[in-house]
Amino acid sequence: MLRGLMMDRPLLVSSIIDYAAEIRSDTEVVSARVEGDVHRYTYAESRRRIAQLANWLLDHGIRPGDRVATLAWNGYRHFELYYAIAGIGAVCHTINPRLFPEQLVYIVNHAEDRLLFLDTTFAPLIEKLADRMPKGMRTVLMTDRAHMPQTGLADPLCYEDLLAGQPDHIVWPEFDENTACGLCYTSGTTGNPKGVLYSNRSTLLHTLGMLVVADGIGLRPGQSILPVVPLFHVNAWGLPYAMPLVGTKPVFPGPKLDGASLFSLMDNEKVTAAWGVPTVWLGLAAEMRKQGRAPAGLEIVLTGGSAAPGPLIRELETEYGLNVVHGWGMTEMSPVGSLTVLDQGMKKQPHDARLALKNSQGRRLYGCELKIVDADGARLPHDGVAFGELLVRGPAVMSAYFNDAEASAASHDAEGWMRTGDVARIDPDGFLYIVDRTKDVIKSGGEWISSIDLENAAIGHPAVAECAVIAAAHPKWAERPLLIAVLKEGQTATADDIRAFLSDKVAKWWLPDDVLFVEELPHTATGKLSKLQLREKFKDHVLPTAAE
Repeated sequence: MLRGLMMDRPLLVSSIIDYAAEIRSDTEVVSARVEGDVHRYTYAESRRRIAQLANWLLDHGIRPGDRVATLAWNGYRHFELYYAIAGIGAVCHTINPRLFPEQLVYIVNHAEDRLLFLDTTFAPLIEKLADRMPKGMRTVLMTDRAHMPQTGLADPLCYEDLLAGQPDHIVWPEFDENTACGLCYTSGTTGNPKGVLYSNRSTLLHTLGMLVVADGIGLRPGQSILPVVPLFHVNAWGLPYAMPLVGTKPVFPGPKLDGASLFSLMDNEKVTAAWGVPTVWLGLAAEMRKQGRAPAGLEIVLTGGSAAPGPLIRELETEYGLNVVHGWGMTEMSPVGSLTVLDQGMKKQPHDARLALKNSQGRRLYGCELKIVDADGARLPHDGVAFGELLVRGPAVMSAYFNDAEASAASHDAEGWMRTGDVARIDPDGFLYIVDRTKDVIKSGGEWISSIDLENAAIGHPAVAECAVIAAAHPKWAERPLLIAVLKEGQTATADDIRAFLSDKVAKWWLPDDVLFVEELPHTATGKLSKLQLREKFKDHVLPTAAE
């Protein structure tokens, strides 16, 4: 092997904020604060405060590898923590406040967090759990002295007090680029949550992979993105790193994520792109109908986290002229794996053909390889027809779970590819179509029925607001589809109405054997439908076809 004669410089997260402070120095960072007002500063100013925070962390004994937790909304202080913690070689552990208390206690102790930074919103939550937190862990309330609340927390520190008096400059330490910089836990739909430990190298490479398609997802200098996807949810899909590197203006929404609040903030700040999960866009779409327009300046809506309903994509594109980008990924993948960024030729296709592509999960990012395999692990062709278990590999894909040998043992195949738990097909142009989860696919008489495809068809019914399909036991076919639906306010429908609507949209043998109507569907901490809870609730449901 002949080695190249190039400098061996480590890829470190700290280099991003240094670049932004120098090259993107006057780009504004806007935050709707928990305190109720709107905060503004620039990337250059953020770098000075990040240095102050990093200096305080060092002064107070935080060392490389130490885990520092955050429990906070999207805002400038949370953004500062990302860089100050990683910059000194420590690990930024973002915690999802929507986790069940038992899960939250588990991950804080499993991570062995040294410090916990939290927005004042979450002080009551931590008060209740304080006696179960790691021994010696200090808490910091992310506010100024004037807004420090009365709290039962033991001697909490004040964020702005920490920065006061600290030098606003720092020369970042250099270390191996494989040093850990971030820790996120899965939402734990089965068993305990599992930790994914990101490195500086994986984070930089994931960011650069996103920038290959930057223009198609709103990452442009002089433009602005509103990350509705939380900073506590898989690093806000990489936005805290990609935005400063490109010079995109972040508009952080804080705690108010309802449709009216988001519309107002987007409108006032002339946001050009917004990223979030489908439930957020359902709320925004409702507000847009009331207003009769999209927020001023909005061009791109990126949706991920779970499959977006086809009618929602159609409405946003057709009624409001927005470019909807559908994405797919996992906590274990840093997280973005694929996006529906279309080539110029594809953009010229007829409207319905473009929408069909938008309903896929898109094409893989650079650095993320995909394969599908059958039940025996043999590779299947990317012909758009064959579907099987989806596996991935790449420099931003997890190699093992953090301190969890049992979960790690089953996470990869013999070739080192990571199992996603998804069932998918891939067409010759590289478009990925998630057919189902391996645990959610319905096996009827030896044939597979995609619960996702059936849900996407059912959500098109004008009376259906949200729905889920699960497998119900059947004496002859082993499993048959059970559709559980929430109706829109003021709408009515019967099981026969739903089946009649579906009759020309799916194969006859796919039609649900029963349709149940409920007030609401359960969701996980990350906003996804919790089919685990649905299966438990309806495990004894007897299908009307069972006696046939």
